[in-house]
Amino acid sequence: MTDASPPVVSRGSLSVAAFSTVVEWFDFTLYLYFATVLARVFFGGGETALLVTLAGFAVSYLMRPLGAVVFGHIGDRFGRRRMLLMSMAVMTVAMLLIALLPTAAQIGPAAGWMLLALRCVMAFSVGGEYSGVTAYLLEGAHPDRRGLTTSFASAASEVGALLAVGVSAVTVSLLSPADLDAWGWRIPFLVGAGLAGVVLISRSAMQESPEFERQQTRGTVPRNPLWETLLHCRPALLRTFAISALASILYYVGIIYVPTFLTSVGTLSERDALWFSTVAALVVILVTPLVGALSDRVGRKPVLTTLAVGGLALPIALFALMQTGAAIPTMLGAALMAYLAGGASAVGAVSAAEQFPGEGRLSGLALGATVATAVFGGLTPYLSQLLIERTGWALLPGVMITAVALVVLPVFLRMAETAPVRTRGAP
Repeated sequence: MTDASPPVVSRGSLSVAAFSTVVEWFDFTLYLYFATVLARVFFGGGETALLVTLAGFAVSYLMRPLGAVVFGHIGDRFGRRRMLLMSMAVMTVAMLLIALLPTAAQIGPAAGWMLLALRCVMAFSVGGEYSGVTAYLLEGAHPDRRGLTTSFASAASEVGALLAVGVSAVTVSLLSPADLDAWGWRIPFLVGAGLAGVVLISRSAMQESPEFERQQTRGTVPRNPLWETLLHCRPALLRTFAISALASILYYVGIIYVPTFLTSVGTLSERDALWFSTVAALVVILVTPLVGALSDRVGRKPVLTTLAVGGLALPIALFALMQTGAAIPTMLGAALMAYLAGGASAVGAVSAAEQFPGEGRLSGLALGATVATAVFGGLTPYLSQLLIERTGWALLPGVMITAVALVVLPVFLRMAETAPVRTRGAP
């Protein structure tokens, strides 16, 4: 479901909103890229330390739906701009505190609990961040370019992930293991806190979404957006859940988990795994706007369906390539997984947001998209690692992606097109 209101948001405001996801995803994905280091620093190393670290990521993800509901209510009831300012303020403080945490060597097990608590705070903030930015870009874009404009949120998030893996790779490469564990791990988190502070200041100059201003003018701002969404948009919630399930597992297993996969199966060092992931992130940045623009031209449904078919056919083979440890096959596997994940993120963002009217859009994304991300994003890296350790079968992450693609494909085939009719086939 789309809105016909013309765009009145300035390019500056749209740029600030899109750039915000650079910082958001730098801060949030840094934990996974540094998982093996954090396992030693906060949980003492050993056989179970990495699993505990990944479990912490999964548990913190359960806070994302709660944060999405709370911030979604604020955005639907009081405006997108106010919500985006509040969520970034929370993220800035949490990131700075993580950088300043004492380690397990200094205070014992309490260090790990403090890290997990701050991760939960960050997940609470991120729960509102991405859906808020997606809705803002959609509502401020020209109707014929909503796919392209909204895809900038996904592309920018990949820039953030690239920045995170790049800073991680440089830090690991330049420091000795002893210095890295003693103090070097703090450097990327301090960088993230500084970037978040810059975004927070920039957001203070953003315009309000034209969609929310329309609601204020017409007196249609929902008093209880969460309840009204549950009451009137249940089919849309199911479709949004399916869209986000595929995009989430492709992203978090197919990209974010890959450095841990390459290291844990013994094929690459931490440094080499991070550099391979850097190349994969570059692929995603290039692919995302192209797929967003393609969805404006041919429609969301054909693109989603094609990506689901790719999710059925390719992941097992691609993880088999990465398992070899040979440079060219590993790079090919990582790049093709990144291609699938970037495409799903690009079309998934606009497709999910278009399932709902402007009234209650953020609450709809909170209940549909963010819940799916918590399940298929936060839990799957931990589950992938656990299953590999229990079974010894390194291809299980690919099997998980294939299973999700198989379930959501029928939903996509029955889904109505949400892209404006005049866009498809336009010159």
